[in-house]
Amino acid sequence: MQWVKVLGGVVGAAAVLGLGIIVGHFAIPKGADSPAPSASASQDLDMKILETLMEQLDANRIRENLRELSKEPHLATSPRDEALVQLLLQRWQDPESGLDSAGTTEYEVLLSFPNGEQPNRVDVVNSTGAILFSCRHSEENVTGEQGDPNVVPPYAAYAPPGTPQAVNAAKYGVAGVLVYTDPKDINDGKSLPNETFPHSWCLPPSGVERGSYFEYFGDPLTPYLPARPYSFRLNSDNASGFPPIPIQPIGFEDAQVLLCNLGGNLAPADWQGGLGCDYNLGPGFRSNSIFPEDSQVNVSVHNRLELRNSSNVLGIIRGAVEPDRYVLYGNHRDSWVHGAVDPSTGTAVLLELSRVLGTLLKKGTWRPRRSIVFASWGAEEFGLIGSTEFTEEFFSKLQERAVAYINVDISVFANATLRVQGTPPIQSVVFSAAKQISAPGSSGLSIYDNWIRYYNRSSPVYGLVPSLGTLGAGSDYAPFIHFLGISSMDIAYTYDRSKTSARIYPTYHTAFDTFDYVDKFLDPGFSSHQAVARTAGNVLLRLSDSLFLPLNVSDYSETLRSFLQAAENLSVLLEQHNISLGPLVTAVEKFEGAATSFNQRIATLQEGTPNPLQVRMINDQLMLLERTFLSSQAFPEERYYSHVLWAPRTGSVATFPGLSNAYSQAENTGHDRPTAWDEVQRQLSIVVAALEGAAATLRPVADL
Repeated sequence: MQWVKVLGGVVGAAAVLGLGIIVGHFAIPKGADSPAPSASASQDLDMKILETLMEQLDANRIRENLRELSKEPHLATSPRDEALVQLLLQRWQDPESGLDSAGTTEYEVLLSFPNGEQPNRVDVVNSTGAILFSCRHSEENVTGEQGDPNVVPPYAAYAPPGTPQAVNAAKYGVAGVLVYTDPKDINDGKSLPNETFPHSWCLPPSGVERGSYFEYFGDPLTPYLPARPYSFRLNSDNASGFPPIPIQPIGFEDAQVLLCNLGGNLAPADWQGGLGCDYNLGPGFRSNSIFPEDSQVNVSVHNRLELRNSSNVLGIIRGAVEPDRYVLYGNHRDSWVHGAVDPSTGTAVLLELSRVLGTLLKKGTWRPRRSIVFASWGAEEFGLIGSTEFTEEFFSKLQERAVAYINVDISVFANATLRVQGTPPIQSVVFSAAKQISAPGSSGLSIYDNWIRYYNRSSPVYGLVPSLGTLGAGSDYAPFIHFLGISSMDIAYTYDRSKTSARIYPTYHTAFDTFDYVDKFLDPGFSSHQAVARTAGNVLLRLSDSLFLPLNVSDYSETLRSFLQAAENLSVLLEQHNISLGPLVTAVEKFEGAATSFNQRIATLQEGTPNPLQVRMINDQLMLLERTFLSSQAFPEERYYSHVLWAPRTGSVATFPGLSNAYSQAENTGHDRPTAWDEVQRQLSIVVAALEGAAATLRPVADL
């Protein structure tokens, strides 16, 4: 994975019937297809309700939620994972604070687990096979929780079984891979036991980061199909995306023993780390090492694939006016071990937010304009499986009816500032929410103003604003944005980057990610959790209750203009191959004009009393804009990726991904390869068509 160093040597280089019933049935008033009698078609965001929500979100309740959620390991499909399914159902069916309905959907999916009868091993052996050194089979039990019998041993999910034996990849070829987390990357260089958890937030030397090494997301055997009993399944031997060789993660204390005794040439400077020695490339061990020169490292991996039933839990609040428009809010439930930070900080916030809204609902104080769908996804850690299966099963319904998706996975990485990733139209609603809420601490700043202090950019339209990150594929928003084209966001509190260089919180995916870790080091008092709950809840209510959806399509213009400017830097070489950027320039200008005119129409309607049909038409245009950027032809080699603006970019130019990737490929394969430049032209045409379609979507609906 991109966040772990790779060792050389042996190892080479580094129950209801389904949501169709839940949403399709419960999202509308029983016995009617029209709004509830008490609902007004002009229902708009009630600021008093919004303020009530902000006031009632309780940090102590979030803390107690986290304590309960993280008290035991809850690997996907484990008994504790299923117990948490029941906990969620109980909360969402509570007569005083529950939702309109709640239920589960099960998918039979292919997961990967270590073999309890044959543990994975990493040993150094001499020429006779005698074991000289063995890496730990489990993490040190420093707080008592690491010794829980339900702690899964460190392993690399979906890595195939095998027993590679070698000492250097260059000599023998890649036989297997060992991965570890270097203290330079995670601990700011700290590696001594008294410098690490439980004495600080740093990862103990025995800590091992678990993870999935499946290349794609979703169930490996049912790509593009929900993993339901009726679906065709690939044979696991023919399924793609699995690593070709054995992989085993180890802790940095064991990595130190191997790396600091490795011989050969000095590794490049950017390969050096924080283990207190020079990292060499091999082959073999040093002549003055603790191991004989003819020693070798043996890796034994015995992982096995299993079909398991994994549950999504869905809770619904039915919309009063537009019950067939859905605002989705989700987080995954499963963890590698106790998962206090990942994902339980997010689930703790989810439970508190749904409790407050459920209480308002049950009291008859409030019902949203649009339906709200709360989701607890299963088996995310193995590859975003629960959310992907959901989007596959309800592809058409969600594309037609989903307004936006809010993801709160890890709600608190650290306690310095808000961090939001999302598509450009959600910027305005997030900024509005952040301006309304006070930041934790004594600064007196709003979350918005505090955010600017840490992460900002200069906008040609707005001046200095907080930086909004882009969405990759690191959490459950991925299938919603890349596969369905639904406006999406991910909300969290995070670090002060001037105080740490850690790529993520240090105990990520280890047995040290516990309640006490969060309580003592990440967010004492849980004020940052409360801030995330308030921000996400504020955004949720604005999206579910506002008469006009608070999505600003003009904010896409900055992105498109930036991509165009980057593409124009390629124009000299493109023109040499008779490729003109003229159509792209025209398409961007058309979108900018259409977005400006569209916003003017909204402003005019807001000044008067628009009829429900006018509101509906505008909101549908806002909802469907993101879908226009999808193209099934753009990335045929990339599973699920179809968004021409946010697909993975392998090229070095920060422009439209397909164009950037094709240009880089053509440039690298030589200027005399016309087929490579044909692909550049094809990708340019795909982008132009998408932008033309986006502009057309924003024009008055009568303009065909």
